[in-house]
Amino acid sequence: MNAIGQPAVAVIGGGPAGLMAAEVLRAADIEVDLYDAKASVGRKFLIAGKGGLNLTHGEDLEHFAKRYRPQHPVDVWLKRFDASALREWARGLGIETFVGSSGHVFPDDQKAAPLLRGWVRRLREQGVRFHMQHRCVGLADSQQTRLATPDGEHSVKSDAAVFALGGGSWPVLGSDGAWVQWLRDAGVGVDPLRPSNCGFELDWSPHFIERHAGDPIKPVALALREDGHWRWQRGELIASEYGLEGGLIYALSAPLREALGDDGTEIRIDLCPMLGVSEVEKRLRGTPRKRSLSERLRRGLGLSGVRAALLREPTSFADASTDPQLSALIKSLPLRVNSTRPLAEAISSAGGVCFNAVDEHLMLKQRPGLFCAGEMLDWEAPTGGYLLTACFASGVVAAEGVLDWLRRNA
Repeated sequence: MNAIGQPAVAVIGGGPAGLMAAEVLRAADIEVDLYDAKASVGRKFLIAGKGGLNLTHGEDLEHFAKRYRPQHPVDVWLKRFDASALREWARGLGIETFVGSSGHVFPDDQKAAPLLRGWVRRLREQGVRFHMQHRCVGLADSQQTRLATPDGEHSVKSDAAVFALGGGSWPVLGSDGAWVQWLRDAGVGVDPLRPSNCGFELDWSPHFIERHAGDPIKPVALALREDGHWRWQRGELIASEYGLEGGLIYALSAPLREALGDDGTEIRIDLCPMLGVSEVEKRLRGTPRKRSLSERLRRGLGLSGVRAALLREPTSFADASTDPQLSALIKSLPLRVNSTRPLAEAISSAGGVCFNAVDEHLMLKQRPGLFCAGEMLDWEAPTGGYLLTACFASGVVAAEGVLDWLRRNA
C-alpha cells in the first residue's frame, strides 16, 4: 500500500506486455511503478517495427489461435484481448490500422515510434511512474524485488508485481534471459530458452557463399519430414553465408529445431513450386541437351542465379544424369540442416516459465502475488503479428490476475 492506502504494484519490464499490464492496472486506480533495465522502454518493439510494424493479423480467431505452440494457454489470452481489440486499442491512441494483402495488420504509417510515443505519454498522464535503468536481479523476501540501479542495488516492496522481462533474443535490447537462473533458484519451473523465428546453419560451398550470400530465393517451397511424410509450405527464403533465413524457415523454426539431432536433419526444397514434376521433366526435354545445363535450366524452367546454384549444392546432384532424375531433384532437393543460429540472433525465443508453474491468472504458484507476462512464458508463435498480439494479451491477463489477487487479499 502507498501512503494513502491504495494498492501499489510493480511492473518489471517495459515491452508491450509490461506496458499493457501497467495500463490495465492504472485504469483500475492501482498505483503503478514501472521499471526497465534500459534508458527507455519498448526498444525491441521499435526494432520490430523498423521495416514496417506488423502489429497483428486479420484472420479469424479460430485460425489465429492455432498459430501458437503450445496452443491452449494463448487461446485463453486471446479471448480476453484479440486482434480486433488490439486494433481498437491502437485507434484509441489515434493510430488507424489497415489489413494488407497478406492479412497482416499495420498502422497507417507503418511505423512503431508514433504509437509507442503516444502510449508512453498517455501512461504518464494516467499516473504510471517510470523508473529507467533499473535492472531486476532477483527476488527478496515476500513481495520484494531486487533492482540494480545507477545508485546501487535496492529492494522494492509492492503489494503485487508483474514480471515482463522478455525472452532471450536480442539481448542488446534488454531481453537477455538473466532472470532464468534466479527464478529457478526461487523454485520456479523454467524450461531452457531456445531460438525461435531464427536462421539455420547449412554447409554451403565457398563458391556458393561468394556468389549468392544475401540473395532471396523465390518462388520456393520447403518441406520437413513429419510422421513419415514430407509436409510442404511455400514462401520466401534468403541464402546467407551461414545457411538459410527468411519468413519461410522462420515459420517452420519450431518443428525444424525439434527435428535436429546430433548430426542435424534433412529438409527438402522445391525450386519450381508452380510446376508439377511431370511438367518440369517435359520442359527439360524441350530444351536441347547440346546446350549447357545452366542454359537448359534458364530457358526451360526460368531457373537461374541462386536457385540454379542451389541445385548443385547437394552431393546427389552428381548422380542426376537423366532428365527424370534432374526433375526429381529440382522438385525435392535434399539439404542437410546442421543447427539453429544462436539465440541472441533470433527474432524471438521458445522456452521460459512453464505453464504448470503459474495459475490461470499467470501468477507464480511458488510466489503468490508475483505474475509473469509476455515472452518469458513458455510459448512461441511465428512472426506476422502473432508474437506481438499474444504479448499484449498476456499483459491484460496478468494485470487482471493482479486485480483479482488484490481483491481477494484486501
